[in-house]
Amino acid sequence: MKDSIPELITENLIITVLSPEDFTLLANYENNNREHLSKWEPIRTENYFTNESVKKRVELNFKGFKSGSSIPLVGLDKTRSRVICTCNFSNIVHGAFQACNLGYSINAKDEGKGLMFEMLQEATDYVFSKIKLHRIMANYIPSNIRSENLLTRLGFEKEGMAKSYLKIAGSWQDHVLTSKINPSNIGI
Repeated sequence: MKDSIPELITENLIITVLSPEDFTLLANYENNNREHLSKWEPIRTENYFTNESVKKRVELNFKGFKSGSSIPLVGLDKTRSRVICTCNFSNIVHGAFQACNLGYSINAKDEGKGLMFEMLQEATDYVFSKIKLHRIMANYIPSNIRSENLLTRLGFEKEGMAKSYLKIAGSWQDHVLTSKINPSNIGI
């Protein structure tokens, strides 16, 4: 993946990997959505939201992209001044597996506008066509109906249930396991 930074343009978004000097865009997004995202994420310390901590995470994400281990995308508004949504294709494995995990989030004020669908549709196409992965796995807490509907609409299929899978919002949560197979690889 050691190629150029993707810039995927959709009707409403510019989808790209943040460079370290643009860390304040992510810092603003995370700070503005602390409460909104808290029920879907691990408990975060106050230090997690400092500029220094966010800058380090953006630097690590950028290095992960350059090394091919992850694709940490943000969906920016058309003025490039605000993060609307994020998605991260992590734990990328090549060889016989050719797969990754997908995580995502959206700004509270932008929910229900189809923007997360727009981003993930474009981003999964990029992962399948440019990176040539075979499988993307995404998991969600059973009560997260928005995620269930989004993943279903994107063509992800349920594969099972993982008991006590991740510690989210302070307690171990079951997760529904889903995946999507690269349509160009089916039957190969």
